[in-house]
Amino acid sequence: MAWVALIAAGLCEMLGVVAIKRVTTYRHWTSYLFLVIAFGLSFSLLTFAMSEISMGTAYAIWTGIGTVSSALLGMIAFGEPRERKRIAYIGLIIASTVGLKWIS
Repeated sequence: MAWVALIAAGLCEMLGVVAIKRVTTYRHWTSYLFLVIAFGLSFSLLTFAMSEISMGTAYAIWTGIGTVSSALLGMIAFGEPRERKRIAYIGLIIASTVGLKWIS
């Protein structure tokens, strides 16, 4: 259950980043509310996951999920560059995250 919570925490982290993008674009109170809820849920799930998963592993995987999903969403939804180098480094983050899961 801790691993499911950790994955959900990482995805909520990505939603928090989307909320930051919304805040910089719309500056409406609902955007701020979405931001607080997304990051609050992310931190709560991360806290739960750390009850069973070591801190270093949980934090690295949480940030990896948030980073990769935000970068991919930026390329797909917000027209950010899709350079080969960028995709290769995203692949390295994924490989590192999977490696940490395997050794845990």
